[in-house]
Amino acid sequence: MIQVKVDLRSRSYFLVCFIRGEEVDIVSVAKASGLPASTLRYYEEKGLIKSIGRAGLRRVFNSNVVQRLALISLGRNAGFSLDEISHMFNEQGPDINRGLLLAKANDLDSKIKQLTTMRDGLRHAAACSADSHFECPTFLRLLNIASKNRYRPPNKV
Repeated sequence: MIQVKVDLRSRSYFLVCFIRGEEVDIVSVAKASGLPASTLRYYEEKGLIKSIGRAGLRRVFNSNVVQRLALISLGRNAGFSLDEISHMFNEQGPDINRGLLLAKANDLDSKIKQLTTMRDGLRHAAACSADSHFECPTFLRLLNIASKNRYRPPNKV
């Protein structure tokens, strides 16, 4: 007979809870997701996740909350705002707007094209043999593109 010792603070404990569909406290969710508890509380305030009760002073969640947090992380990495992400969930789970996904994919394609052009221009400028970059037509074209696409900091939500 093999005995399994489970560290209650480990990810394996969380995996066991997830498989069994058990409840987990906010500390376990934070460890499993890699997010601080303050972020989890903020996401709950925004309606992105929902606790199902408390164990003492700690919030308790269904173990499937980590899947939801992974979807939120995927959305944030793709450039969606938290408000946009919140509209992709209903009580039953994800309800993703495919049109919005396609629009975001098109935005990413455009950004990739801009960044590729910039990368190629920087590589050229680094290897250019002209005495001055301002004598190089390729560098001047890069400056012209940069002046049309001025940097705008992203909106934080």
